[in-house]
Amino acid sequence: MVGLRWDGDERGEGVADATGLVAGVFELVDAMRSPSWVAEEPGVHLLPHIERACRTLLLEVEDARLSADGSFDVRLSWTGQGWRVGEIRAAVFALVGSFAEIATYVRQRRVTTENRDQTLLFEIVTGILDDGDNVFAPHGHTVQISVSPAP
Repeated sequence: MVGLRWDGDERGEGVADATGLVAGVFELVDAMRSPSWVAEEPGVHLLPHIERACRTLLLEVEDARLSADGSFDVRLSWTGQGWRVGEIRAAVFALVGSFAEIATYVRQRRVTTENRDQTLLFEIVTGILDDGDNVFAPHGHTVQISVSPAP
């Protein structure tokens, strides 16, 4: 066996591949490569949804700003008991659901800050694709959400 995939994994490998979903992933990737696909003013379009969702989650908005590359960088603090990555991930996915468009990618990374604090960073791309079934023109958002323990 190569390595455990989770506690109690006895198989060491999966049961299938995911090639049936590859075309949809590439649709999002192709849209992401389109010049000017990332929409302007995420503070106007996304922040109200994020603030509203945080009121019902164990998350608090510390800061939100547009970065030079057009990404909307949102810094949150976790107000729940303890630092359980699975609980934080679940809350962030609920938060992403408050502003997600029809195609969404989310990646979680662990980051150690300069003062050695642990932070979770979620890289998100969400958008409307050019599939002919939309009210709005194709566009998207890139969002980076960092979550730290409450001070």
